[in-house]
Amino acid sequence: MSGFGLDRLVNQKDLNNRLLSALSQEAYCSLQSHLEIVSLAFKQVLFQPQERIPYVYFPTSCLVSLLTVMTDGMAVEVGVVGNEGMAGIPLFLGTDISSFKAIVQIPGEAIRLRADVFKQAIAQVDTLSLWIQRYINLLLIQIAQTSACNSRHTVEQRCCRWLLMMHDSARDDKFELTQEFLAQMLCVRRASVTEVALKLQKMGLLQYNRGKMTICDRQGLEATACECYSLLRAERDRLFS
Repeated sequence: MSGFGLDRLVNQKDLNNRLLSALSQEAYCSLQSHLEIVSLAFKQVLFQPQERIPYVYFPTSCLVSLLTVMTDGMAVEVGVVGNEGMAGIPLFLGTDISSFKAIVQIPGEAIRLRADVFKQAIAQVDTLSLWIQRYINLLLIQIAQTSACNSRHTVEQRCCRWLLMMHDSARDDKFELTQEFLAQMLCVRRASVTEVALKLQKMGLLQYNRGKMTICDRQGLEATACECYSLLRAERDRLFS
């Protein structure tokens, strides 16, 4: 994983992380010298359950999955973090230890900040705390809506909702995604994901080949997905309106 400081970036809006971009210029400038751009690989683990969180991450072109890990090793996705937020919320809530596993779903770039610097910043920068509080509300809505979605909607609808969320953060129509990993995220059998992927390909909504997913018809995916995606997108847009 490589990184470099943000002295190369002049315009705060170039960050492509909506949480950082929403800060006042004064708040952003107080953080800028501590921020670092890093490239994150597919399935890279950012932090583990019951371990200290070394950094917080503000995704710009990657996507991070938050997983609950069961005693048998099975992991279930409970939330995703894209360029609207940050991974490392427990530090804001007063603990250095995470209950979740954070793993990179879609490789790309993020902006990271050391945990100790972040804790100092939230005590000193009012607007940072304000925006993180708003983002936590959005994340809680996402977790609750995803829980309802998993119990009420079909695998096909859930798959489309998940792919749309990936597409929002990927900044590209093509991204790495194995059927095995998607099955794990949706907590279903791989055979179910294979069946759905084939159906969506026949509908012309996507193409899948050797771990590479291509979104071909976003409007078609939105029409096929359950209402959960549009509800979550509306909440996200309302937060940053």
